[in-house]
Amino acid sequence: MTAERAEPSDGALVDLARRVGGALRAGGRRLATVESCTGGLVAHLITEIPGSSDYFVGALVTYSNELKEALADVPADVLEAHGAVSAQVARAMAEGARRRLAVDVAVAVTGVAGPDGGSAAKPVGLTYVAVADPDGIDVRRHLWDGDRTANKRHSAAAALELVLERATATARAR
Repeated sequence: MTAERAEPSDGALVDLARRVGGALRAGGRRLATVESCTGGLVAHLITEIPGSSDYFVGALVTYSNELKEALADVPADVLEAHGAVSAQVARAMAEGARRRLAVDVAVAVTGVAGPDGGSAAKPVGLTYVAVADPDGIDVRRHLWDGDRTANKRHSAAAALELVLERATATARAR
């Protein structure tokens, strides 16, 4: 999916984080984040909400491949075969963080924020978001067309939206 929407405002991002918190609280689930290109922005937004310690346990910022392996248990062969910006690595990050941090839900973000670092195969703005929870794993591909800050904000919003989508579906199923 390509972004053709305006950069989310601070208020919209915090409101989204508030809705995520409500859904997690309603489902009795605990969340952790594992972030690369967003550099902890998703965790920051979650902790903007008073009482987020009820459902948020913490974050891993795994900007380097070494930390993706060491902290999020991303297999070296997956990184080598697919590169850090890939659906496979996003999936492994979410699974590893969920297991390592002993949470119900883990959300992972990996991408090319820009303005450098892109290629024909992996252009600036390419981002993968993954959520691992008791119901499985969902990975989404996004291609943003903004500057570095906008790409990071869009990616954080996409991560929160995917957590909200999955947490809301789980709450409805109960």
